[in-house]
Amino acid sequence: MIPELESERLLFKRLSMAHCTEEYVAWLNNPQVYQYLETGGNYTLTDLRNYLTSVEVKPEMLFWAIHIKSNNIHIGNIKMDPINMKHGLGEYGILMGNTSEWGKGYAKEASRTIIKYCFESINLRKITLGVVGENISALELYKSLGFEVEGVYKKHGLYNNEYLDTVRMALFNPNYKDANK
Repeated sequence: MIPELESERLLFKRLSMAHCTEEYVAWLNNPQVYQYLETGGNYTLTDLRNYLTSVEVKPEMLFWAIHIKSNNIHIGNIKMDPINMKHGLGEYGILMGNTSEWGKGYAKEASRTIIKYCFESINLRKITLGVVGENISALELYKSLGFEVEGVYKKHGLYNNEYLDTVRMALFNPNYKDANK
């Protein structure tokens, strides 16, 4: 069961069919939003409905919709997937879809909340992520959260008809308690 969480300005609700909206589809079709994502636009409401259906049947996936507390507006999503409890690993991802809310610190606040939950409540040892090297704002965010570069995959992914590097980053849980010891 994915708990609802909250931070100072945000609410985190399990991503579900309730989030299947034209606004969400518009994010996925906005070149500003998808320029560094694996998906590249051309989404329909049916595509989104199918995706959300697949997400709802994966209880092992920690996937939250990010809402602003004051008005309950859905502004993005954040997830930890996959999670490998044997190795204590989780793969982080975030999408801030509502561009009018960019630059307000919501991505950092959301990330801190989810990282804290994953380290303290489910005892992950390490959180990893991959980011396109050209995505400077994301790189700055991750570095400010304490993520460190573990490696670079050169010319790894095709974005805007150009092969770009993927930077692999990681953050270790400073309070990790190994249950196997």
